[in-house]
Amino acid sequence: MTRAWQGLDSGQLLLICGAGLVAVAGVAHTAAGGLDHPEIAIGFGALIAIGELARLTMPGNREVAPIGAAAALGYTLLLDLSNQRLHHSALQVVAVIAVGMIAGALPHLAVGRPPRLDAMARRLLTGALLAFAFRPLAGPLYELTQEPTRTWWPALGVMVVLTTLALLIDVLVAAMLRAEQVRTAFRVAVRDELNMAFPLGAAVAASGVLLALATHSMDLVALLVFAAPLLVTQVAFRKYAGIRATYLQTVRALSRVTEVGGYVEPGHSRRVSRLAVAVGRELGMAEPELLELEYAALMHDIGQLSLRDPIPGGATVLTDPQQARRIAELGAEVIRQTGVLDRVADVVRHQCDPIGDDPPLSSRIIKVANAYDDLVGGSTDRDRAGAALERLRLAAGTAYDPAVIEAAARVVDRLHTVNRL
Repeated sequence: MTRAWQGLDSGQLLLICGAGLVAVAGVAHTAAGGLDHPEIAIGFGALIAIGELARLTMPGNREVAPIGAAAALGYTLLLDLSNQRLHHSALQVVAVIAVGMIAGALPHLAVGRPPRLDAMARRLLTGALLAFAFRPLAGPLYELTQEPTRTWWPALGVMVVLTTLALLIDVLVAAMLRAEQVRTAFRVAVRDELNMAFPLGAAVAASGVLLALATHSMDLVALLVFAAPLLVTQVAFRKYAGIRATYLQTVRALSRVTEVGGYVEPGHSRRVSRLAVAVGRELGMAEPELLELEYAALMHDIGQLSLRDPIPGGATVLTDPQQARRIAELGAEVIRQTGVLDRVADVVRHQCDPIGDDPPLSSRIIKVANAYDDLVGGSTDRDRAGAALERLRLAAGTAYDPAVIEAAARVVDRLHTVNRL
């Protein structure tokens, strides 16, 4: 459990403390007043626990629990069960969500897989926010569904509006945390969350609303009816995430071939990849672009395998420009043979192009990151890093992109500051 607290920044700690206080208040209030319709609370709590047990990690290291989130949303929005009005409060909703999440996390803890506390806290606080907004309106909305008006449209409209607002707030909170964690601009983090996380969140929100409406006529059977398709969808997402992870592992293994063969210094590809991705974030690149940049940076030197005699130290920055371009083109052809990384191959192909040819931004970033590591290697000496950056600045405008060099300088300065601390 100790590992779950390591590496948490101030924003994450604040979020976790807030969620803890809300959870304690909810459990204490419910314990003092008792559960309203315990069988319903237990049913939804069990589904939340199953969802937490089956949580998965999506691209970008995003931990999600779609089934649990849909169940929590459904319990929050419940109006009645077989025309019998429900009276559970917002604090009871918080208690059921908190207990369900903890129950689902315990098996993971037992086998040494601690949960992402910040992700759990965010899910709990989003549910609590929606509960405090919706539960006071549940009574009047229920009355509208009864005779003589007998209409569900106002209730559905309120559910959709409040759920959408809660989802947007969740995106903003996630973007704030991500911006602090990966050192990127807040607007970039918001864009990434909208592109990467919002579609799944919208699907979960729709499932939660439908679950709440279905219990009107289906009772608790609705839990089973809606859990089945959500589970199938989650399995598909897990396979997709697994494929992405396999791609990255394969690329990393392939990138080490040049190191094992003695063509480049040990750790060169990994260092270039890390610097390139950090520079890409500094320049506001989106996550899909950063993933392609990471692939290309890892394999940027694979064309050196075609050389009869390795370049001393693998430093392509010291070679003839024509030879460097030939290495890049050969590397691109190797990557293109995979049949699935054509865009990555294009980035590698253009990494040695002059700035006047307007190569892609990813190619310009790799060129700077590669040259910097060729000059500095694994050294952490600030003076050596400064000398390398100054050398790159002298060639800015012709061989290197000045904006990329300055972004790299900011990244390197932060890294040296962190290492000094």
